[in-house]
Amino acid sequence: MGASNSSGGGRHRAHSEINVTPFVDVMLVLLIIFMVTAPMLQQGIKVKLPETSSSGTETKANSFVLSIDKNNTIFLAETPIKLNQLQTKLTAIFKTRPNKQIYINADEAANYGTVAKALAEIRAAGISNIGLVTTPRGN
Repeated sequence: MGASNSSGGGRHRAHSEINVTPFVDVMLVLLIIFMVTAPMLQQGIKVKLPETSSSGTETKANSFVLSIDKNNTIFLAETPIKLNQLQTKLTAIFKTRPNKQIYINADEAANYGTVAKALAEIRAAGISNIGLVTTPRGN
């Protein structure tokens, strides 16, 4: 009579299930942290944009931005690039992109010649939809 109950029976079996609640909690905290910090990481190159009276258009989140700082250094995204390499890089980048649009962030202290040469290289790369980013007057 006691032999059948010596193995512990079926009442107190160990469960081998993983508790996922702490994992979900950690993932939610990480998601919130990344959602808060991601916009701060998108600052890019510091340029003082010229002020204009036009309101302009909104740039999209996936827009391609070329920046020219006050020292006339040209940046693709956040990578500095020489003017003579600009056309080759842009041709390679926009080869597979369906949206052939580029925005130029040029510091108001940047040399006009540098901006004009960059515009010529952009057009030579086959990109005709070019936007100049400015700041509305009064901000």
